[in-house]
Amino acid sequence: MTDDPTLHRHLIGQQGSRADLNTPVLVLDADALDRNIAAMAELVAARGVGLRPHAKTHKSVDIAKRQLAAGAAGVCCAKIGEAEVLAGGGVTGILITSPVAAPQAIERLAALANSAEGLMAVVDHPAVATRIAATLETSLDVIIDIDPGIARTGVASPEAAVALAETIAALPNLHYRGVQYYCGSQQHIESFAERRAVIEERTAYLQSVIAALTEAGHKPEIVTGSGTGTHRIDLDLGIFTELQAGSYVFMDKQYGDCDLTGDGSIPFETSLGVDTRVVSANHSGLVTIDAGIKSLSTDGGVAVVRRGAPETAFFAFMGDEHAALIAPGIGNALAPGDPVTLTVPHCDPTVNLYDHYHVVEGETLVAIWPVSARGRAR
Repeated sequence: MTDDPTLHRHLIGQQGSRADLNTPVLVLDADALDRNIAAMAELVAARGVGLRPHAKTHKSVDIAKRQLAAGAAGVCCAKIGEAEVLAGGGVTGILITSPVAAPQAIERLAALANSAEGLMAVVDHPAVATRIAATLETSLDVIIDIDPGIARTGVASPEAAVALAETIAALPNLHYRGVQYYCGSQQHIESFAERRAVIEERTAYLQSVIAALTEAGHKPEIVTGSGTGTHRIDLDLGIFTELQAGSYVFMDKQYGDCDLTGDGSIPFETSLGVDTRVVSANHSGLVTIDAGIKSLSTDGGVAVVRRGAPETAFFAFMGDEHAALIAPGIGNALAPGDPVTLTVPHCDPTVNLYDHYHVVEGETLVAIWPVSARGRAR
């Protein structure tokens, strides 16, 4: 959603200025964000594990720098375009977690390797590794991506991992550092016990790959992966040297529905929301708000009310620009212009709909940060 920061810049620092924001608007609670960043940093440090949080969640130079200041080794980027933007903003220690294979993308990777401090990239095929090495003008650290069983990216067997490590070892300019293993399809299993059982089985496979690499003389220095949904489990299992969790900074409905700790406690706060307003209230059991499909991701279910309306109100998309909140008597309790804050269904694609974060402390707008790598899907 393209927005003009001049709409709101004059509100920065004015007490209570959140109430004057044009809606729908992406709102970020600065204090909750910083507490989440500190909580994860402290948790991994206590276990002697590194943190390289995934920036595909926030796509923000400002947030990445906060994570680095809290002790992160770097950040992850899903695509070369994200990495270019964050590196251009001074972010260091970037790992590109999706294979870079297209000829144009490899050329961009080679150019980025000349300037980005601590850049790493994953590879999952010997031919691609060979093309990257031939294009580089300097050395590049690479991580072997391992398929955790979803057949999306990654080598498909321990033997393939060893063969790729052998190829990398023979190539100029490439430096093998370790392996990546991200169990993405398991992150949102709501039951902690069920999630742990699946991750234990998948981790046993990872151990078999690491054993094969070690026996062949390619013991990984870095074992990177994990996510917000499995971070506690992965820390307990003790295989990863660094975690890639990303959504913990925001917490969306999908992760809010998960037992992340096994005891029902909630380790992170919901810092991200979309502020909306009622635009029509002509029916007793329904009001219409100004946030529809253009304002909220649709892949993770529907948003939920955080404040301004009954939390039990049912959210229903009503097209590109609108949604309904449905609850007994809601049309009598709310009037056009009333504010409602929503917790988003899935934070990553929702963030990608906006140009800016409107950063608040309490009810005051304190900053406007760009969603720096918005739309960088290539």
